[in-house]
Amino acid sequence: MKFTELDLPAEVLKGIEDVGFTDLTPVQEESIPLALEGKDVAAQAQTGTGKTAAFLVSLFTRLIKSGRSTSNNPRALIMAPTRELVVQIVADAKGLGTHCPLKVQAIFGGMDYDKQRQALREGVDIIVATPGRLIDYAKQRVFSFDRIEALVIDEADRMFDMGFIKDLRYIMRKLPPFEKRQTMLFSATLSHRVMELAYEFMNLAERVKIEPQQVTAERVEQILYHAGRREKFPLLLGLLKKEENAGRVLVFVNTKREAEHLTDRLKANEFKAAVISGDIPQNKRMRILSDFKEGKLTFLVATDVASRGIHVEAVTHVINYDLPQDPEDYVHRIGRTARAGALGKAISFADEDMVFHLPDIEEYIGHKIPSAYPEDEDFCWDYKRSVPRKKAPVPERVAGGEKIRHRRPHRRGSVQKPKNSSPGGRPPKN
Repeated sequence: MKFTELDLPAEVLKGIEDVGFTDLTPVQEESIPLALEGKDVAAQAQTGTGKTAAFLVSLFTRLIKSGRSTSNNPRALIMAPTRELVVQIVADAKGLGTHCPLKVQAIFGGMDYDKQRQALREGVDIIVATPGRLIDYAKQRVFSFDRIEALVIDEADRMFDMGFIKDLRYIMRKLPPFEKRQTMLFSATLSHRVMELAYEFMNLAERVKIEPQQVTAERVEQILYHAGRREKFPLLLGLLKKEENAGRVLVFVNTKREAEHLTDRLKANEFKAAVISGDIPQNKRMRILSDFKEGKLTFLVATDVASRGIHVEAVTHVINYDLPQDPEDYVHRIGRTARAGALGKAISFADEDMVFHLPDIEEYIGHKIPSAYPEDEDFCWDYKRSVPRKKAPVPERVAGGEKIRHRRPHRRGSVQKPKNSSPGGRPPKN
C-alpha cells in the first residue's frame, strides 16, 4: 500500500514525499487507517519498523483537520522514555512536518530549563517529552493539559522498565477523558502490564500485532560465534580486520561497567570509540551521538537502556558483545542496522555465561541463528592493554571551614588509644 492511497492532507503528503517514503511498512499499513478513523490503537512495533512515521502521520492529519490554532496549551502529547528518543522523534517530526503549520517542542531534563519553559509559554501544538520535567512545568502551570486532543505513548514497555509508569499514570489522569481524545500506544511487546494500561486509559483500543518473524530485519545477515569470555575481545578485533565494509559499528553489552571497559580497550587499540551511559551529561551524550552520525566515531558502545532512542542511519554492523537476557532486546538491537532498505550485519558472541539465553532468543525470532566456532586466524591476540581507570578520589566534607577526609573505619574489636595515654589505657596523672 502506498501513502498516496491514504486520505492525507496535501501538507502531510508533501512532507512524506520530501523524506522519500512511498510504501507503507506492515505496522503503518495496519495502524494508520485505524488512527485516521479516530480509533485508539495499541500496536506492537520494534525500532526500525516505521512506527514513528505511523503515529506522526496520523497525528499531523488529525491536528490539521481539526483546524485549531496554536496556543500555549498543547494540542497533542508524545511521551517517550529517554531523552535521545525524544530528540529523534522531534527530528523526524520536523522532517515529515516541514509543510505542516504545527509547532513541535521537546521537553526533557539535562537541557536549558528556562529556554524550554519559555518555548511552552510562546505556544506549541505538539509536546514530545519524558515524564519528569513535563510534570514539573505542569505543576508550575506553565501550560495546561486541557486542550490535548491526542496522546502517543512510545516504547510503553520501557516506561515500565525504567520506572516511569507512576509519572505516566499521573499525566494520563490530568488529560481530558479517553472518550474526548485519541490515544496511540506503541510497544515492543503487548504484555499484560502494557495492555492493562491500555484498558485503563484508552477507549477500546484496536490491537495491531506484528509477529516476531516480520519484526526481525530481513536484510540483516546474522551470525553467532561460540567463544569463551576471555576470547571475545581478540575475536572482535580479528573479525573487524576482515570486515572491509565496516563503517559505523554499534556494540551492545549488558552492563555499564562492561561498556566502559570495552570502550577503553578499543581506544587503547586506536579505534575511535565512545560509550553511552546514564552517567554522561545530556549535552555530552548528544555530542557523542552527533559525532557518531557524522562518522567522527567508528564505534558506539551502549547498554540496552542507555541506547534507547539511538536512531542512526548507515549503521553497517551491530555487534552483540554480550547476548541480551531479554529475547526482545535481540530484535531491537539488530534492527539498528539494515534500515531504509540497506544491508547490514549482526554479529553475536555466545560465551559460557551468556549462551544460556540463546534458546529463548531463537524461539522468539522463530529460527536458528547461523553459528560457527571461530578458527585460529579469526583471533587477534596482538593487542594493547587498556590503561586502568583512575579510582575516584576519597570524598571530602567541610567542617569548620576545613576539608576533612573520611578516615577508614577501624576494624571491629580494635580500640583507638587516646593521645598521651598511659600503657594501661588510663589518662596520665598530673
